[in-house]
Formats: sequence, structure tokens, C-alpha cells
Amino acid sequence: MTEIRQHLPLSRAKALPAWSLLAAGAVAGGLLGGAYGVVKSPTYTATSYVIAVPTDKADSATALGFAQAYGRVATQLAVLGDAQVWAGVPVKTLQSSVQTATSPDAPMVAVTATSSRADLAADMANAVSRSLTVHANDAKASTHVELQTFARAIKPAAPTSASAAVTGLVGASAGGLLGGLLLLVRPRRTTEETGRPASVPSPATAADVL
Repeated sequence: MTEIRQHLPLSRAKALPAWSLLAAGAVAGGLLGGAYGVVKSPTYTATSYVIAVPTDKADSATALGFAQAYGRVATQLAVLGDAQVWAGVPVKTLQSSVQTATSPDAPMVAVTATSSRADLAADMANAVSRSLTVHANDAKASTHVELQTFARAIKPAAPTSASAAVTGLVGASAGGLLGGLLLLVRPRRTTEETGRPASVPSPATAADVL
């Protein structure tokens, strides 16, 4: 009796139609993905821009080079230490929420901040840009490059994180894929389990023997 109970789940898995695993995986993944999209807090992104301008003693190539350097130091502690005062958040929050990007063709630095609050995302981006500008202009006499605000970050109107519908679709796709993998490794039904008797050759007649 115990052996029969142990083989019962395996027999049921073998008896399931092929499409049931795909459907079950897609439905389960879609529900989990949709629930994740609903529960997770939305993420807002804001970006500010600063531009390096050469003085009379420098040229555009020099400004481009310093813009690349300023993009690398914008997230350093020296810059974020002042930015935390204007943003009203700790330095660790700025370190994890602010990123910078530069262009190889334009002397511009993009400062992007993400937050669960739209207004805070804009405040952090503007605070880091302001602090970077102050530090860069303190050395203007030696670098001959001035950093100016090109565009301030504004409060984003909509979140940039994926909606519940998108996460649901992603979850359904992943669940369907998992169901397909389970279908590949599912035990096959044998002849005995299908209930079809194995074919037995008929006895040979005397004429056949001769």
C-alpha cells in the first residue's frame, strides 16, 4: 500500500496533458509578476545637466576633457558631502540613487537620480549638480574651464518603473518557459500505464512450420 501511494503523484504527473504544464506555469507566473508590480513601490527618475565652458585661456577640447573628469568625480564623497545638505538625504542615499553620464562629443554631464518620490528624485539630481558646479568653479583659475547649469531636473510626472501589467507579462512568459522545461523532463507514460495490452504474435500454423 505504501508503494502504491508513493507512485500515485508520479502517475498523476504522467497522466496530465502536455499543455497543462505550460498553462499552469504561465498563469502562476503572471499572477506572481502582477502581484510584484502592485506591491513594489514605483520608481521616479529625474535628470539635470551641467556643461563645461572654456574660458579665454582654454579651448573646446579642454572643456570636453574636464567634462569627462567631472562626470567621474560627481559621485565622490567630496561632492556628495555638500549635496546631502541641499537634498536633505544622507550621503549613502545619494551614492545608491545618483548616477552620472558623459558624452564623448559634448562637454556635458548628466546627473540622474532615482527615488520612490518624484520630488526627491529632482531634488537629489539638482543638489548633486549644484555641488559639482561649486567644486568645479573653485578650481576655475587653474583649469580655465567653468561649469554651468544647462538644464535643471524637474519633478517627473510618471514613474519609470514597470507597471503591474508589464511585470505580469514578464512573469507569464517566465512561467510558461518553466512549464516547458518541466514538460521536457516529465516522465513518459509507458505501455503498461496506458492500459493498452502489448501485442503478442499469433501461434504459427502447421503450414507455416512446414
